Amino acid sequence: MKTLLLATSFVLAALPALAQQNCDKPRDDFDGLYCLNKVYIETDAELNQAYKDLAPRLQADGRAKLKETQLAWIEERNAACSRRIDSGFYVNLSCATRTTRKRLEFLQERARECRSAGCQPSKF
Repeated sequence: MKTLLLATSFVLAALPALAQQNCDKPRDDFDGLYCLNKVYIETDAELNQAYKDLAPRLQADGRAKLKETQLAWIEERNAACSRRIDSGFYVNLSCATRTTRKRLEFLQERARECRSAGCQPSKF
């Protein structure tokens, strides 16, 4: 328990420094990675919300098709934006963010269709 409290206090002490980090001009590759990761995490959260907003608008067969295409998209994203080699696992965060943004826009378009002209699961 003491170790957990100590680790938590170190993280909390570092938060102000992280909040002030300038992602416009990262100091080094690790700062750049930190900034890219922040953007990816936000984009992924937006994607998850778009999926949650769209799924309830669909009938059961449309939800099944949405899930099927989402899982296929995840595999495609992983294949395009990451690789595993002997020395480790690598993720290209720029690729992952770009790919996720494109899927986000696709899901938002489908939700827009559902609200206006009716859902069209054939487009999934």
